[in-house]
Amino acid sequence: MGKPSFLLFFTHAFVFMVSGILARTIQDEGSILGANSTRRGLHTACEATNKIDKCWRCKPDWAQNRQLLADCALGFAKGTTGGKGGEIYEVTDPSDDDAVNPKPGTLRCGVTQNRPLWIIFKKDMTITLKHELVMTGDKTIDGRGACVQIANGAGITIMKVKNVIIHGIHIHHIKETPGGVIKDSDTHSGPRAKSDGDGICIFGSSKIWIDHCTLDHGADGLIDVTMGGTDVTISNCIFNDHDKVMLLGVGNELEMNMKVTVAYNKFGCGCVQRLPRCRCGFTHVVNNDYDKWQMYAIGGTDKPTILSQGNRFMAPDDKQYKQVTRRAEATEAEWKTWNWKSEHDILLNGAFFIPSGGNIQHPPGMLEVETKIPVETLTRCAGLLKCTPGQPC
Repeated sequence: MGKPSFLLFFTHAFVFMVSGILARTIQDEGSILGANSTRRGLHTACEATNKIDKCWRCKPDWAQNRQLLADCALGFAKGTTGGKGGEIYEVTDPSDDDAVNPKPGTLRCGVTQNRPLWIIFKKDMTITLKHELVMTGDKTIDGRGACVQIANGAGITIMKVKNVIIHGIHIHHIKETPGGVIKDSDTHSGPRAKSDGDGICIFGSSKIWIDHCTLDHGADGLIDVTMGGTDVTISNCIFNDHDKVMLLGVGNELEMNMKVTVAYNKFGCGCVQRLPRCRCGFTHVVNNDYDKWQMYAIGGTDKPTILSQGNRFMAPDDKQYKQVTRRAEATEAEWKTWNWKSEHDILLNGAFFIPSGGNIQHPPGMLEVETKIPVETLTRCAGLLKCTPGQPC
């Protein structure tokens, strides 16, 4: 009788052990299958598709390490760190009641401080600026984790400063607003003329990175870079429903050495012209998706150098506006000397690009063109991202 009891005990123990191993194996395989399912898109998945996004996206701890974003700028703005190393400043109040003595917790109070700050937002909010928002340098406006809109009032002015990042903001329905005395630093407030209604005006400033913003419906330009602005990258943005979208330079001597990268953006519904329009300087237009502009895509005046690489140009159906390029205020003999080149561009629905000039010297810091991944994939996540703390963005 002893031996059978021993055998029965041994058998039960063996079965229990095997069952545990099988259970753990099934659990582990389930985890693996779950991960694979996420990658296959059966669950909510994150997939960074371009070189900028691969630097920071799809990391679940992004909210605990926000300032790592500052290591991700490419193109001519590479090295822009914004408010990295500074304190986190949280916007809790969407009001803009006093342009001279802004309340603590407002966006204006944050951007006018004379120290590096990483500015975030406590909750979803729409900020209607009564006067243009004049920023100091060494700032990051980081809208991740909230739906932040700057709308129905003035826009943002980045004037004669360095090192600014604007990320994850929806800027729309910007209006002309009256001038007045406006604070522009901890120690200075001064008179400002009426604002023109630009979404973002980059004036005489350098190392500026605009990324993952959505911009539409403005009184003037959505983004302008003028009066010596340089080392600027505009990336991963969506532009919609606007006439004169982006102006790079006004023909001033200060702009002869201007360098701007326009990369991974989507120019979509209702964009008419200036995608961008360039005066002077060097503009690198790389891996953008153009969808049926209404007049032209890339324009220029005053002998700019334009290198268009790896873009997708879908022409409008109107036969009159199939040409990607437009030169203005110059005779044919003049504009034929301007260096405009198209390389690896995809021209659809009758789109055509008229090149001119000779060889283009590539300045340091250019973003490398991507030719193996479709532009639609590179720009798939352009514009505002839905970012939830604790989850991949």
